[in-house]
Amino acid sequence: MFIRQRKHERQYKALINVLRNEIRSMTGGSIGMGKRLVDIEQRLSITVEKQLELENRDPGELAYNQAARLMEMGADVDDLVKNCGIGRPEAELMALLHKELHAHQGLEHKH
Repeated sequence: MFIRQRKHERQYKALINVLRNEIRSMTGGSIGMGKRLVDIEQRLSITVEKQLELENRDPGELAYNQAARLMEMGADVDDLVKNCGIGRPEAELMALLHKELHAHQGLEHKH
């Protein structure tokens, strides 16, 4: 009877050690997952802030910035109207300003 009791005691201790190791593994995994979750939440928060900034910007400003870039790449008035969502009068004015700006810059480089 005493031998059987010692055997059960060893089995219980072994089981306790196995369970203790499993708990450590699970705890370590949970901590790692928690850190990853915090990192993801921080990134999401930054992304939401940037999105709000973009939504609060003047949409016309974005259209005019895009139009200016396209003008620098050689786009014409029709391209600006079609691709930037600005009206023809605005596109024509931008083309005129772009032409004048480059003419003025050309004169500065000659002097």
